[in-house]
Amino acid sequence: MIYDRLLRERAAAGTPIRVGMFGAGFMARGIANQIVNSVPGMVLSVICNRSLDKARHAFEIAGHAEIVEVADDAGLAACMAAGIPAITQDPLLLCRGDLDCLVDATGAIDYGAMITLAAIEHGKDMVSLNAELDGTVGPLLKRKADAAGVIFTGSDGDQPGVQMNLVRFVRSIGLTPLLCGNIKGLQDPYRNPTTQEGFAKKWGQDPAMVTSFADGTKISFEQAIVANATGMSVLQRGMTGINHAGHVDELTQHYDIEALRACGGAVDYTVGSKPGPGVFVLATHDDPKQRHYLNLYKLGEGPLYSFYTPYHLCHFEVPISVARVVLCRDPVLQPLAGPRVDVVATAKVALVPGDVIDGLGGYKTYGQAERYEVARSQNLLPIGLAEGCTVKHPLPRDAVLTYDDVEFPAERLIDRLRAEQDAMFEMAL
Repeated sequence: MIYDRLLRERAAAGTPIRVGMFGAGFMARGIANQIVNSVPGMVLSVICNRSLDKARHAFEIAGHAEIVEVADDAGLAACMAAGIPAITQDPLLLCRGDLDCLVDATGAIDYGAMITLAAIEHGKDMVSLNAELDGTVGPLLKRKADAAGVIFTGSDGDQPGVQMNLVRFVRSIGLTPLLCGNIKGLQDPYRNPTTQEGFAKKWGQDPAMVTSFADGTKISFEQAIVANATGMSVLQRGMTGINHAGHVDELTQHYDIEALRACGGAVDYTVGSKPGPGVFVLATHDDPKQRHYLNLYKLGEGPLYSFYTPYHLCHFEVPISVARVVLCRDPVLQPLAGPRVDVVATAKVALVPGDVIDGLGGYKTYGQAERYEVARSQNLLPIGLAEGCTVKHPLPRDAVLTYDDVEFPAERLIDRLRAEQDAMFEMAL
């Protein structure tokens, strides 16, 4: 944990890491509170949000009383020099400002694409909690960030980052990860914002976001970006998603090791397993001498061995990612190259011509993880592009939508980026 020592050194020197954040929702408020109150050597300088009241509230609940609205570069610079937190509606102020790292806590795909491109163009590192954006055009954004000499990365705390940290540990002790797993408490593709309203209200969350957790869309994006970061794939469309009330250690007997090897390793999830809500990695070792030691250390006889982290602490760990990027140039989670797994739009209800597809975690569609080459060969519609599209043909519930089934809205940034990504990695097919 070298970053904690380096943060203390920055605090002692009076040169804290200066962070700008996009978003002021549930997760963003937690990040603000964490940085302000629990991370010496780091300061949250500015929050950008379309609602300035929400941005102001995020700073207020973290304990700040004096907060200044800024609308130009000089205003932001003055606030930073005085140590006064700033709020703004202009995302470009953060991209141009004298900040060390930016954080995307929005979850909005088209807006996230815009601010990430702007950050890259202005030489800013970006820590992203936006798995939806990453799962749609992450490989392209990573390529652009590399060319600009900056880092675009997923975050610690969210389950993909926790899985990737576990993968790195497992590899570091000489094992080969063959499955990355995510533990869920509920999976029902037909949940919607009405069914999830009570839960969302209880925890102060957005009903659509809560729905995207329940209907499988969020976990599909999360596991897609883990696949892209590890070179793994899926065993079947939608992943296997077994219901298993026991411990994840027992899953070493569930998976066919040759099937896992055949697809280069797989990402998956389970429902109801212990220790939830954590993550797990199943790995193998080729050395019989080391397998003997693993058995001695109570990991079993193999051929699969179970490693797990029993929690994911979301916003608590985001500042760790910022520190890793700024102080160590160590990204948490990035695509290796081209996409391995896509997230395809699937009808949550029967769709009729003229239906306009609503956003993620809505009433019309849910997302399923699918192998990228299958999605491309069958012309399947990425759910990251589905919002705002108009249905052209009748489609039954659970039908996977294709590009031919919808009419796209007026030209959007995310559509252009996805077309650029598909063209860039065409040879990989």
